[in-house]
Amino acid sequence: MNANAFNLATSTEAFAPVAAPRPAFILCAERLRDVVARENLLDRAMGPGRRRKSSEKIRRGRKPAEGLALVARDADDVLVGTVRLWNVRLGEGGRQALLLGPLAVEPTAKSGGIGSALMRQAIAEAARLGHGAVLLVGDPAYYQRFGFSAAKTSELAMPGPYERHRFLALELVDGWLDGAAGTLKASGRKVSEALFKAG
Repeated sequence: MNANAFNLATSTEAFAPVAAPRPAFILCAERLRDVVARENLLDRAMGPGRRRKSSEKIRRGRKPAEGLALVARDADDVLVGTVRLWNVRLGEGGRQALLLGPLAVEPTAKSGGIGSALMRQAIAEAARLGHGAVLLVGDPAYYQRFGFSAAKTSELAMPGPYERHRFLALELVDGWLDGAAGTLKASGRKVSEALFKAG
């Protein structure tokens, strides 16, 4: 090694800290102050017909499953993605699962990995919290990358019109959906109950 190379390698300038680039987005729990921004994002991403979907019948008047309302924020702390999961009962048997949705990303931020990151985090959190399965109504080509399929939903139904091939499930516990049958019913906390407990 020549002297110049040694001096360069031991120079304090060579080891000066370099500011790390800010991440394009971060994932975190939804906050109460996010409600308006989330609803506006859903309107932009999904259009005015979103409230007529059959899954909305299950969500109406309920709070998301505990710890399973997630958002993505960009580097300026602007909400650019959302996903929530809801407690449901599978038919009359009493078996519990989660219904995922809606998953939405700011239209101008699509193809940046936000939706995939939200999905992976939501699934990981649901598993960590001990849930047995996640169901959703969505595009099979998109959701199969996360392990969802229609293989175990043939005996289950949504409470309203939906496309059967888009009704998908992911077991977090092997065999959780074996023998499950009937129409999904909301089983989570009602909004009024949640407000009472929070107040």
